[in-house]
Amino acid sequence: MRAVLQRARSASVTVDGEVVGELSGPGLVVLLGVSTEDTEAQAVQLAQKVWNLRMLEDEQSCASAAAPLLVVSQFTLYGDVRKGRRPSWTRSARGDQAEPLYERFMAELRAQGAQVESGRFGAMMEVSLVNSGPFTLLVDTDDLPPVR
Repeated sequence: MRAVLQRARSASVTVDGEVVGELSGPGLVVLLGVSTEDTEAQAVQLAQKVWNLRMLEDEQSCASAAAPLLVVSQFTLYGDVRKGRRPSWTRSARGDQAEPLYERFMAELRAQGAQVESGRFGAMMEVSLVNSGPFTLLVDTDDLPPVR
């Protein structure tokens, strides 16, 4: 799994003119990509990492600051542009595999005590945010210790 984390002052996701998720205050926007190789254990591991990562102001985490998260599914994080002019999506998980892992990621955040807002899986979304810093990180489960 891959997550692009953006520290934000405010953010929202709109689908067909309706706001479906928004940050109630400063927090993190999480763009979440799921690959064909990802597992439920990795979704849990990544959620715990994101929740405790100290990237907010004053080196706080969402956990220590009780900061909200806005999680948006983004299959394009596994786009491969090495050949040709058109991205390949072969590593991106199909919806029937990706959606349960996306939901499990958010469930684990909530189990840790997080206030989680989200986009709408598979929908055409407009994401608006005011990036704070700007401060953006990429976290990939391939770079984390193996899940046991």
